[in-house]
Amino acid sequence: MSTNQPPQAAAATSVGDTPDARQLRTILIAVSIALMAVIASVSGLNVAQTHMAVEFGASQNTVLWIINIYTLALAALLLPLGAVGDRLGRKPMLITGLTIFGAAGIVAGLAPSAGVMIAARVAAGVSAAMIMPITLAVITSTFPEEQRGKAIGVWTGVAGGGGILGMFLSALLVDVADWRWLFVLPVVLVVVALAMTLKSVPNSREHSAHSFDTTGALLSAVAVIGLIFVLQEGPERGWTAPVTLISLIVGVIASVAFVAWELHRRDASLLDVRLFRERGLASGSITLLVVFGVQAGIAVVLFPFFQAVLGWSGLLSTVAMMPMAVMMMMTSGLAPKMAARIGARSTMTVGVALATLGLALMALFVSVDGGYLSILAGMLAMGVGMGLSMTPSTEAITNSLPREKQGVASALNDVTREFGTALGVALLGALLSAGYRGAIDGRLHGIPQGTADTAREGIANAVEAAGSADSHAQDLVHAAQQSFVDGWQQAMWAGAAVMGVLLVYIAFRGPKDSASAAADETETTETVAAR
Repeated sequence: MSTNQPPQAAAATSVGDTPDARQLRTILIAVSIALMAVIASVSGLNVAQTHMAVEFGASQNTVLWIINIYTLALAALLLPLGAVGDRLGRKPMLITGLTIFGAAGIVAGLAPSAGVMIAARVAAGVSAAMIMPITLAVITSTFPEEQRGKAIGVWTGVAGGGGILGMFLSALLVDVADWRWLFVLPVVLVVVALAMTLKSVPNSREHSAHSFDTTGALLSAVAVIGLIFVLQEGPERGWTAPVTLISLIVGVIASVAFVAWELHRRDASLLDVRLFRERGLASGSITLLVVFGVQAGIAVVLFPFFQAVLGWSGLLSTVAMMPMAVMMMMTSGLAPKMAARIGARSTMTVGVALATLGLALMALFVSVDGGYLSILAGMLAMGVGMGLSMTPSTEAITNSLPREKQGVASALNDVTREFGTALGVALLGALLSAGYRGAIDGRLHGIPQGTADTAREGIANAVEAAGSADSHAQDLVHAAQQSFVDGWQQAMWAGAAVMGVLLVYIAFRGPKDSASAAADETETTETVAAR
């Protein structure tokens, strides 16, 4: 672990002896199950939008708030609650978070109205912010250094592939039962994780010589809320809408104020922003931001392709995503071994290169006639690439912050993922929509004006409008499908370009490999001590 620890380093306190191999496995399983419950709840409700709108008599905007408020609360409180967990104890924080999360899931499953549902989702988001950073902090503070990379690889695989697996199980529950059963899965996972945590997870906390950075915590929450709100609501409300612009201004001002305040607090800060000068923290954060952004954007593109172009059900569409998720989870576990052999930077470079190749393959070969097979190779390459790049990136972040701030390190890792996800959905989704509208305009000759206007709104609208287009139905569907593929290619090439820039950056400015880091150990310690 990096020794960039301030002179007033706090000593860790833990309960019990060093866990043996069996207990370490149990700890890893417990925190992975807890993480899966949180991740599955991020995307699970997406498959039930129509059902909620009908049952609650809610508008589309209200339904989106039910879905997005969870992510907003989660992202806003990750840093503050991660720091609180470091101070008060990671096990008590995890137990409290799991208890509230389970209760919120039960209330949401029984919610009689949209208002109750939104309140339950807020509570779930707050408790998820208590759970998510602590799961990784437990690993980094409990596992010995020689086993930590492998454990982080498992954690990363769950974080990366858990969302797709959660969507699959959610779609299955909606198809075979009722949408309210979506909350059964997270509640069951939480109950199992809570029982294992109470029995096997040791407590650890850090004594700090400084008071809690309340101002920094508030500024970070305001900054995250403002910026995430812009990314979530911009596509729906319009990027120039007053509420969008106000949120952007608030988010930017709060971000600048947060950085200035943290520089002022220095060693007593919530997050020592000076550490971003180091390769590990900077390159790890940027890699996760881009990789998770592209992954989320790909999901936005893939589901309409499966459902509207190929005509598949929601469940089958989710199954079609599983090969990418499986490859991601498998290679996340293998990445530490590869990093030990060739170095973290080389592993990240190979991973980003494969992910870039996957995007290029999908852009080159996707077609209406080619169907699923035209994108399968690209999906597999992306899954492998993301798995290889995410684990060393996560480890680079956690290794860059001192031991007494592992909750903050884990929270920073999670905030980066949430920002990347929101950014990828907003940007790649916008590129897809713009590409679709630009392409379909030239393919609507002879289509009645009203039907053509509906088709311009999106491929799902076009397919629905085709039902009343009589003799033009087949031509309209074909035009929409071809236009969607054109928009797909535009979004994929944009993603490949961004990944290409990341590839160059990681190749030259990625985290130093262990040999180089060891050589610079003394210099790093002296530099931090002089601050």
